[in-house]
Amino acid sequence: MEELNVPVSTLQPSDYEGWFTKCGGSFATFSWKRRWGVLKGNRLWYYAGMDDEVAKGYIELGPGTVCQEAEGKKKKNLFTIQGRGIKHANRVFSMYTDTPGDMNQWITAIRKNVAAISAGNNPSSSNTFGAKDTPASSLGGMNMTTPSYGGAIETSQPAPTTAAATTAAPGGQSGSPVRTKVTQARDSIPFVTSGDPKLIEFWQIWYESIPARSEINDDQSIQWDLAVSSDCTKLSWRTSGPQDTFIQKMVDFFWNVGAPESEIDRLNDVGASINPIKIGSWIDMSAQGGMDGGWFFPVDVMINLVIEAGDPGEPSKVLTQWCAQNGITQCFSVGRDMGAAPPRQTEARMQLPGSTFEQQYALACSAFSTFGFPSIPDNLSSLINEHAKAGGLMLSVVTSSEGFVRIGLLIPNPSREFQAGLADATSGRLDILSRLEGVLCKSPSAVEFQYLNRGFGYGVYKEGFDVIFHYNIGEERQF
Repeated sequence: MEELNVPVSTLQPSDYEGWFTKCGGSFATFSWKRRWGVLKGNRLWYYAGMDDEVAKGYIELGPGTVCQEAEGKKKKNLFTIQGRGIKHANRVFSMYTDTPGDMNQWITAIRKNVAAISAGNNPSSSNTFGAKDTPASSLGGMNMTTPSYGGAIETSQPAPTTAAATTAAPGGQSGSPVRTKVTQARDSIPFVTSGDPKLIEFWQIWYESIPARSEINDDQSIQWDLAVSSDCTKLSWRTSGPQDTFIQKMVDFFWNVGAPESEIDRLNDVGASINPIKIGSWIDMSAQGGMDGGWFFPVDVMINLVIEAGDPGEPSKVLTQWCAQNGITQCFSVGRDMGAAPPRQTEARMQLPGSTFEQQYALACSAFSTFGFPSIPDNLSSLINEHAKAGGLMLSVVTSSEGFVRIGLLIPNPSREFQAGLADATSGRLDILSRLEGVLCKSPSAVEFQYLNRGFGYGVYKEGFDVIFHYNIGEERQF
């Protein structure tokens, strides 16, 4: 790009320069790269070589930019730069040096320039070409069910602690009809608006990690979805879009909530093997204070790659065998959680084969049995057989190294009568669901009959059977 045509020689004399290894890129290039860094005024430029004519990118420094040493399980002499009050606000960049002395000199030099900028001084003249950057990977540890934000969050303003706080959409997208529905949907659920303030803080961090619609091309889109339990005590938010736009901000989000470095590496490995056109992130929230999050690829994926995305163990073997026996060769979505502590959970969503509803439902029932889950209760099974005749059934299976975690049968486009019957059978909150649908101006796109195995609710998610309503909030385009 023309704005990166800044030779190293034009930045001389520099304020400081030297080698470091920096993380960034797309799945095709997402790895630690050795770079020659040149600090000049309010920008830290980085190059492939010390005499290069074209920069790989730069990090812009501003008042309040934080530069500090960081801990990494695999990387020594690691330090981070976090923008504050600049175009990279809340973005974290990670790099490491060959020696502790080199790291300390970089931190000292960057802090000196930031101090001068904060004082209103120009530490030295810097070229200003408006280049783009490549943000960093994430490090640290997270237990989202009792969330630890890793001390990594540095914001220009305090995060709101109540749903009543006005939420501006990222990238100046407050005028987006879809994002307006997203925030209104959030505020229509009582446990969010009146519950633990950390729920809103967690949601806000995730929400601000979603690229603005202005950042995508005119032939691309950003998809928003929401799933709500029948009793409205659990929410699952999902959003997805083009890989090249989403990857960096997704990684920043996982950094901010303290995702382990090993899981960032796993995301990179799975992404490199699948190379999906679209990627996305998800978060779960519950009235009991549950908070969890992770990534997903909403694309067709061969079963063998789905299995590789998960952890080895008996569940993976059983799932592989069952799919082979029933002619299922691919899934339409694969995802994984990013929690700090094992066991990790990997989700596969697949279309059930069969030309009739009866064939598909029988196959779903066999999956419940084969994977060790109880049968769907008779009252719910009766409702399914009475109202769901069109087919198009889908299966969600969540595995871990310690066993099958969850299974879900998804039935598309439930009728009003079906929805009401399910809510009545499960002590559902039709009043809240009706208010939510009034905000979204939509009925559920699917209903899911879900079973969470004992021991995997961790005291914050309902174990056993549950009914989940899925909503397609909408699709954003650039214009």
